[in-house]
Amino acid sequence: MCHYAEKSYKLHYACVPCRVSFKRHPASVPEGHRCPRCSGPVLCAGHDFAAPRRRNTKAWTVVAAVLGAGLRYEGLEPCGCGRRPEFRPRTRAQLRARRIAAARTGAPLAEMLRREDPAG
Repeated sequence: MCHYAEKSYKLHYACVPCRVSFKRHPASVPEGHRCPRCSGPVLCAGHDFAAPRRRNTKAWTVVAAVLGAGLRYEGLEPCGCGRRPEFRPRTRAQLRARRIAAARTGAPLAEMLRREDPAG
């Protein structure tokens, strides 16, 4: 049975400059959601986003890179049937390794950020 098909679950949205995240329904505002602190636009982070602590600026730089590459924190299946979330880098060392691998191979950064092993 599809987990996310039964109800309309809220998505996580993140404001990277303010380092805050919150949940909203995806279609509640047609022009896009705004940050409650700075009134700037926010990025959709997906269903399975776990925001780092606000004072952890290093982790927020990784979140900014992942969301800036156009990726979201989702499960294996787009509908949410997969319980195990897809891989996303969590540390700056993991992010740095994937940026180096993307520069060496010429692959897009978004493709490298999806891989658990940047060499393989």
